Amino acid sequence: MARKSLVGVVADDLLDRIIDGEFPPGSIVPGEHELSARHEVSRMTVREAMKTLQAQQILSVERGRGTFVNPLSRWTSLEAVLRAASEGKNEAEASVQLIELRRMLETGACELAAGRISEAETESLFAYISAMKAAHGINDVGAFVEADLAFHDVILRASGNVFVSVLFEPLHRVLEKRRAETSAVPEIQEHAIGHHQNIAEALKSGDAARSREAMDAHMQQTLDDLKNLVLPAK
Repeated sequence: MARKSLVGVVADDLLDRIIDGEFPPGSIVPGEHELSARHEVSRMTVREAMKTLQAQQILSVERGRGTFVNPLSRWTSLEAVLRAASEGKNEAEASVQLIELRRMLETGACELAAGRISEAETESLFAYISAMKAAHGINDVGAFVEADLAFHDVILRASGNVFVSVLFEPLHRVLEKRRAETSAVPEIQEHAIGHHQNIAEALKSGDAARSREAMDAHMQQTLDDLKNLVLPAK
């Protein structure tokens, strides 16, 4: 157990250095000797840590040349990709791609939910909109984000597709951070409230196409707000 723990420490530290930009894609990472000295561990421990990152396609070994960092698009570990998205240097690109992912998944989930959502779930959507309005009125960003996330969670569950919820669960921490950034802008809060109202009314009507279009419009507004009101201020 102790050895596994040391392997994890070494792997996490190297991943942090990659995410921080110390070792960008295509660059060579330090060898076993340097890493074992840095962490005061055996070369075997370092070797196992490197194998962990290789298995996740974060690193690749080229015989006779060394171990290189792969581009993010090749990584197969969702946890590592999420860490890069939430902690990495290229936050703008990560934010845009996260909205693109949400758009693909949430529009479909909303369409499914239109024919499956219960009356109680519909009522909870309107309750969360009221909570968003109240939070907006007193500029309570934390409460606004909490109600916003809860609103979307209801729709994901109401879709009745277990894979949708499973896919979104690891994204929750990153989504919460991104929502806190965008929801700090009062104008964006106003846009969100209006779109959430449209989504809830579409779902209440049971019209699948209308529900999908309402969610798609919300995602487009979210993307526009990010590009026009958040990223230029950074």
